[in-house]
Amino acid sequence: MKLSSALDAVPLNLSADQWQTLADYLQPVVLKQGQVLIEQGVKDRTVYFVESGSLTVHYEDDKDRVRIAMVGAGSILGEGAFFSHLPRSATVNAGSHARLWCMTPLRFRELSTRFPSIALDLTVAMAAVLSRRMYHKPKRVAVT
Repeated sequence: MKLSSALDAVPLNLSADQWQTLADYLQPVVLKQGQVLIEQGVKDRTVYFVESGSLTVHYEDDKDRVRIAMVGAGSILGEGAFFSHLPRSATVNAGSHARLWCMTPLRFRELSTRFPSIALDLTVAMAAVLSRRMYHKPKRVAVT
């Protein structure tokens, strides 16, 4: 995953061997500009790691107000539903051509069983992104 200095960059420092192990539990996702990745209200706990491109996150509240956030390379999407088991809180579209890697809860469970230290490091990193987004009001909408 591309290293980023963004507020919501994933702070995950793994060795080359650990990255390779983690990669075995991920599936590639390629999006064209405008394509939908996540839909608000859908029940799904897949988490996405952004390798390249940019994505726009749109949240529409019950008063038809829309809030928007941008997420770029080095960050994640889907951590909110991953941890909460609640429906997606926002819609995510590709703002440009984007390459991501996804991990389903089942694959995470397998990683946790076989490589608990990597799964723990990943969990802490995802929680750090979630916490940073919650503390930074404009980025809260990116918690999907």
